[in-house]
Amino acid sequence: MRNINDLVVLIKKAAVEAVNASDPTTIRYGEVISTNPLQIRIDQKLILGTAQLKLTRNVTDYETEMSVNGGAKQTYKVFNALKIGEKVLLIRMQGGQQYIVVDRV
Repeated sequence: MRNINDLVVLIKKAAVEAVNASDPTTIRYGEVISTNPLQIRIDQKLILGTAQLKLTRNVTDYETEMSVNGGAKQTYKVFNALKIGEKVLLIRMQGGQQYIVVDRV
């Protein structure tokens, strides 16, 4: 549940900054055009790179602990990283310098 809380904190932070700024937070859509390094195209002229992107757990590989069929807990890796061609939902943070990649669409 930690990652859901992280997302809530990021959204709250973005909302507070938007109220205090003249350039409010907006929702944008993009397409992954490269994965190493990560690049997301917002429109024909705007391509976001790694330094501008904050990723949620929904769009990254991660490890989680779970048990299967009542067995002992084990750590499993979830392969959830973005792939070229996927469409994503982004939240532009205050000033438009950074974007939170929320999920696939």
